[in-house]
Amino acid sequence: MALINNIRFASNGLIPCIAVDYQTKVVLMQAYMNKESLVKTLQTGTITYFSRSRKALWTKGETSGNFQKLRSLFIDCDHDSILVEVDQVGVACHTGSKSCFYEDQVLFDFPSEVFSKLKRTIYDRKVNPEVGSYTNYLLEKGVDKILKKVGEETAEVIIASKNNKKEVIYETADLLYHLLVLYESLEIDFNEVFAELSVRASAP
Repeated sequence: MALINNIRFASNGLIPCIAVDYQTKVVLMQAYMNKESLVKTLQTGTITYFSRSRKALWTKGETSGNFQKLRSLFIDCDHDSILVEVDQVGVACHTGSKSCFYEDQVLFDFPSEVFSKLKRTIYDRKVNPEVGSYTNYLLEKGVDKILKKVGEETAEVIIASKNNKKEVIYETADLLYHLLVLYESLEIDFNEVFAELSVRASAP
């Protein structure tokens, strides 16, 4: 229990707590603890939070049966937030979702945003050519030139895979860029590729 003495609770006596699935590392939910709920969690091995609306302790799953069994507990570098790794029984979210952070709640998705930004840049070069732009050079040369570069970059990824991870990452970025240029040349929306991947992800 000495750990508790190092924790910096807020002026209201609470500290935010993030629950993560022990096996998958998926973020399940965020709630609050106070000193009493933290002590109870450590004593029982079952996650207990503090309800700000009810002003009382609540053990996750006490009414739903969706308990969270404590596997690990961490405090951050400032000692003002907690992360618990748990074995989740059933679902974590009251909506019935496994996690409270489900897909249609996404506000920003780094890979998608990066692809979208790169797609917009390539399209902008197509409609507003810039002198010295490599993208314009490829688009002006046409599909055969772009396909040649796609082939070269594919080979570079293969070669890099025999060397080290850093080279693979660099060459893969080159390949993806040239693929996006190819799609723009052929007027293929990359979202169509994502849609196909989604179908495959759902396949048995």
